[in-house]
Amino acid sequence: MVFGMATRKITITLNDDQVKEIRALVESGQAASVSAFVQHAVGVALSDAAGWKEMLEDALQQTGGPLTKKERAWADTILSPEQQKRGGKKGKAA
Repeated sequence: MVFGMATRKITITLNDDQVKEIRALVESGQAASVSAFVQHAVGVALSDAAGWKEMLEDALQQTGGPLTKKERAWADTILSPEQQKRGGKKGKAA
């Protein structure tokens, strides 16, 4: 942790198996603590999300600019978790 950096304690929910794996990493010395592991994982995820956002913005610039409202609505429908749970509208593989 960086000294002087503001931190906040929060509650998160993880699967039991994930908690066991994280604690095993701590016990083996591969992670300093559960908090340190989670902080690192969140940092990696935020960096990854920022990278995807930048890549998407570059792709949109190269292909005509930002999505229209109609394009965004279509993408939201296709990519929504609810749509994926129901199996989507895609045909099944043979």
